[in-house]
Amino acid sequence: MQQDKYLQQTKEAVEGAGVFKRNHSDEYILMYDVYMKGRYQFTKSKDLANFSVVDQGIAMDFHPRHGTILPINQQELNRLLNHWYTVESVLQSAQNKAINQNNIVLDSVNQKLYLPVNYGTDLKAFDPQFNTFNQIGIAPKGKLDFTKGPVKIKVSIANQQLKTYLVSVAVSNNPVLKGYYADPEILYSNKTGKYYIYPTSDGFNNWSGTYFKSFSSTDLVNWKDEGKILDLEKDVSWAKKNAWAPTIIEKKVNGAYKYFYYFTAAQKIGVAVADHPVGPFKDSGKALISSKPKGIKGGQEIDPDVFNDPKTNKSYLYWGNGYMAVAPLNEDMVSIDTNEIKVITPNNGFREGTEVFYRNGKYYFLWSEDDTRSENYRVRYGFSDSPIGKITIPENNLILAKDVTQGIYGTGHNSVIKVKGKDEWYMVYHRFTRPKGISMGSAAGYNREVCIDKMEFNTDGTIKPVIPTVNGIKPIH
Repeated sequence: MQQDKYLQQTKEAVEGAGVFKRNHSDEYILMYDVYMKGRYQFTKSKDLANFSVVDQGIAMDFHPRHGTILPINQQELNRLLNHWYTVESVLQSAQNKAINQNNIVLDSVNQKLYLPVNYGTDLKAFDPQFNTFNQIGIAPKGKLDFTKGPVKIKVSIANQQLKTYLVSVAVSNNPVLKGYYADPEILYSNKTGKYYIYPTSDGFNNWSGTYFKSFSSTDLVNWKDEGKILDLEKDVSWAKKNAWAPTIIEKKVNGAYKYFYYFTAAQKIGVAVADHPVGPFKDSGKALISSKPKGIKGGQEIDPDVFNDPKTNKSYLYWGNGYMAVAPLNEDMVSIDTNEIKVITPNNGFREGTEVFYRNGKYYFLWSEDDTRSENYRVRYGFSDSPIGKITIPENNLILAKDVTQGIYGTGHNSVIKVKGKDEWYMVYHRFTRPKGISMGSAAGYNREVCIDKMEFNTDGTIKPVIPTVNGIKPIH
């Protein structure tokens, strides 16, 4: 008898259901595609009426769509394993939640595996949790000591030849955000005593993301996802696409802290305001920058940067792709003095991603050149005696670039942070996802990761080249 009853154990939309009976059991499994979340859910039942979730007992190294299950015998399993499964498949199946899955490096030529793990992971007793099942052997297994270097691990599959891999596990603080993000802006909030990163949400084809998130930290290493702070589709009336490259400033207004968040949307620049670093932010209702400065024909109105001059307490907004423009912000911080717009493009190599800061009497201007889809995307700098130029470009002004020896490419679009109370500086930037980015073609330009490395100065005030690293920085105190 047919019944109109929902059996799925989730409130999400589902499709492609399949049912099968477990071998040597009176239990049935109902599985279905939670297609809005890109995953399957598995449930069990003895009466086909009441189901409970059993996801924790299921492991897959692929993403099925509308699948079905059939029983097979041992000989059939061996043939399938020999044809489709490899030692490398087993090694890349490590499921320990401390592992940053996007950054696993498997070298099948030299038979080496590198597993990057989160800060604080116990490397003396670490179990990678490789996905093993009948006819797959792995030794040694369980909790192993990786503090003394790589561990030899032997893997065998059915009738295949046994292979030995050198497996290394190490703490990797870059990328600092787990997942795909780019164009990072960083802020220290005097209100909360925390640092915040505001990135472009990446991993969308052709930079098609539509929302912004924020992440908080007390030590620049351990970051908490604070969720969405502005969603173009819900919160912005004048633009619904291409949420890119934000910047933010903390200002005291009538004795209370306010946060002014400038963002790119549909190749225009808007501003939203909040009372807290993670919002809620309220959009101003219109674009702040929507047309090119006088005399500019090419480029885009993107990549804002906001800077408060410590000498005058006056704030400035910078922007531009193909050109660098600046204008003073009015006291309301949500409008600019349109009569004072000035184009201060430093040179012909300037592309985008302006970043301005002040140190020891100098105004520093940083920018990215080349294209974010290029492995040669990089950061250069100049300095000035004024927040509106003229910009002087020193010799050897390349301060961030790819490092082929470490497999780091596409380093650019940075911001800079000074540790409160210290002359200690860090650069926050994005790179291609590592190690896969360099083989992704132009798609590497929207599958990027946020990293932090130390920035130091010579005695004459020039900036030393920043060394991009895999290990990242240690927590600050």
